[in-house]
Amino acid sequence: MMSSRAVGLGPAFRRAALAPKFARNQVALRSAITRRGVQTQSLPPAASDEILNAQRLKRPSSPHFTIYQPQITWLGSIANRVTGGGLSALLYGFSLAYLIAPGTFDSAHIVEFVAGLPEIVKTSGKVILAAPFAFHSLNGLRHLSWDMGKFLTVKGAHTTGYAVLGATAVSTVALVLM
Repeated sequence: MMSSRAVGLGPAFRRAALAPKFARNQVALRSAITRRGVQTQSLPPAASDEILNAQRLKRPSSPHFTIYQPQITWLGSIANRVTGGGLSALLYGFSLAYLIAPGTFDSAHIVEFVAGLPEIVKTSGKVILAAPFAFHSLNGLRHLSWDMGKFLTVKGAHTTGYAVLGATAVSTVALVLM
């Protein structure tokens, strides 16, 4: 069994045991009666929104865009999200258009329409479609390599970021020339 001396509680026990009964009761009474230094008031639910909005206006905004130098890692992350969202919106938009008017958006009508466009419009359209597709696909492979535990160093992240940009340029040109 441990003694109070080994634990270091001896002085505290002695003080508690030797304190006059009046002092012990006063401590117990003081802890039983709670005093509030802050007054509260009941507010309607709409007032809480106003108070929260007023507090948000006083908070400083994060200066991350103004103080940090752009880096390939976060630019690639933002571009990956934007290209993914754009490609998804394009796919869903075309799918909904085909469901609404299948006679207008079938393959024969689309090939006819594109064949009648000037060459510069066709090439621009190919670039606008090929670049996001190539970047999103290649950056997805980069993320898969990260999931496998490869290229997780700062140097590896920068190297793969620039490799994705270079491969995107090459594959965009290859897709446009098809």
